[in-house]
Parts: sequence; structure tokens; C-alpha cells
Amino acid sequence: MNSIQRRTFLNRSVAATTIGLAAFSTDSHTFAGQTQSRRPNPIAVSTYSFWRFKENMKMPIEQCIDEAARMGFDGVDLLLIQMESEENSYLQKIKRHALINGLDLCCMSTHQGYVYPDKALRQKNIDLTLKQIEIAYRLGVPIVRINTGRWRTTKSFDDLMANRGIEPVLPGYTEDDGFKWVIDSIEKCLPKAEECGVILGLENHWGLARTPEGLLRIVNAIDSPWLQVLLDTGNFLEDPYDKLEMCAPQTVFMQAKTYYGGGLWYTLDLDYPRIARIMRKHNYRGYISLEFEGNEDYQTAIPKSLAILRNAFS
Repeated sequence: MNSIQRRTFLNRSVAATTIGLAAFSTDSHTFAGQTQSRRPNPIAVSTYSFWRFKENMKMPIEQCIDEAARMGFDGVDLLLIQMESEENSYLQKIKRHALINGLDLCCMSTHQGYVYPDKALRQKNIDLTLKQIEIAYRLGVPIVRINTGRWRTTKSFDDLMANRGIEPVLPGYTEDDGFKWVIDSIEKCLPKAEECGVILGLENHWGLARTPEGLLRIVNAIDSPWLQVLLDTGNFLEDPYDKLEMCAPQTVFMQAKTYYGGGLWYTLDLDYPRIARIMRKHNYRGYISLEFEGNEDYQTAIPKSLAILRNAFS
């Protein structure tokens, strides 16, 4: 009698579980409009958002992590030049601080440039990038933001921004020269990236990656799983949406600009629900990292920015 009751219980339990799973699958299909369920994109904040290179505003990384946790972010995007040290003891302290605050260290944004005719200067930046990959590895960070660098024929960054990021090619050289230098240099960094399990995310920053065509020319020429696109919503200054979509299929990380209080160099009116639809269309599931670049106090601007991104990418 007891065995019959047990069999009856088990049969009913299996049937109930099967019905529940079928219902869950149907709900997932209905919610997502596709055959598999989809979770919201996690939202991070760049430590740059708390600093913005404003005078007397540089904030310790630990404090940025505390603020990110308090405001409800899922991760932190570290700005390397904001760190106090590159010593391993400091890096492990940062890793521990993020862990106990329940935050991922999801990216590290670095600076380098390969647009130099001088081979020794290119090698100096290759060596710098290799060191940065090692730092990310010790931090447990899976993605490093890299730049192409630029011609530096416009000496002032303020002037470069006034010219919408456009600058003349160095006299005596061509853009093709610059692309070759960048491609050759990044290729020399890939073995270290693979060894450390760190993806290099080439940003649509200034220089040769200012346009989607330039950015993808480099990524496609190298054609490596260890070099992908890091897509910044605020760096295509005109007609951004088609350009963002061109880059979306190869994007592994997105940095999302907001400009409360007016931008430091310019202000864009970005339609984040539209951007989110573009990224969903291309099945982007990774982090959205806030880069607040306005003049409003971060204590009010960053929570407002988080709410916009949560709503758009939910």
C-alpha cells in the first residue's frame, strides 16, 4: 500500500513539474517574443562617471565601488589611470572590495595609441598594453578597453572635440599607414590576451576608430575572438543609430553616455529604448556600463541615468 502511494505521489509530482516547466516556457516565449527566455542586460558604472577628469573630483576606486553598490549597479568598469597603484596588493584589495559589495569588475578602460611612424613608440605602447592585460588578469577583469590612438596633429583635446573628433593625417603619411600600424600592433598583443583570458575591446573612440568603417576595418582584418568591439553610445556624434547597428554584431561591451547638466564637451540626445532594441536585435546580452559625462552632481545624475538604462535594457 505504501509503495502504491509513493508511486502515485511521484507520478503526480512529475506531472506537476512538467506542466510547470511547460508554463514557464510559454511565459518566457510570450515575454521575450522569441523561443528562449531573456534576462535583462546587467548595468555597470564606470569609475570615470564619478570623476570625469574634473579638477579636485578624483575619487578613490574603493569609494566608487561603495557608491555603485549603494546606488544599485551590478558591476563596475574601472578606469586604470584613476587607480592609486598597479601593485598587486592594491589590485587584490580592489578585487576583494568589489566582491564583498556584490559587484562584478566587468571591464577596465585603458589608454594607449599605435598611430606613430616611429616603431619604437609603437612598441612602447604594445608593451604598455601587455602590462595592462596582466593587470586585468590579476583583477579578474574579463575585458580591457583599448584605443587605436590618433594622429595628434590637433594638440588640444578641447580643439579636437570642437572639430567633432576630426583631425588631419600626419604630413607625409596616409590613413592606410595608420591602419597598418594599428593592426600590426594589436596583433602583437593577442597572444597575451589569449593566455590571460582577457578580451580586448576596441572602442569607437577618436582616431582611426572614430567611424564604424574604421573600427570594423581593424577588427575584421585581425579576425580574432580576443579582439572585439567595445561600443560607446556617445562617440558617434552624428546619426548614431545606424552606426551603432553596424557595430552591434561584434560588440562584447557597451558604454552608455548620459549628459545631465550639459555635457563636458558636447551633449547628445540619445534614445536608449531605440538603442536597446538595436542591441536586442543582435542578441547582445552583455554589460551596459554608464559613463556619465555631464556637469550635474553625480549623486543625482547617476541614479537618474541608472533608471533610464534599467528601463531601456530590461
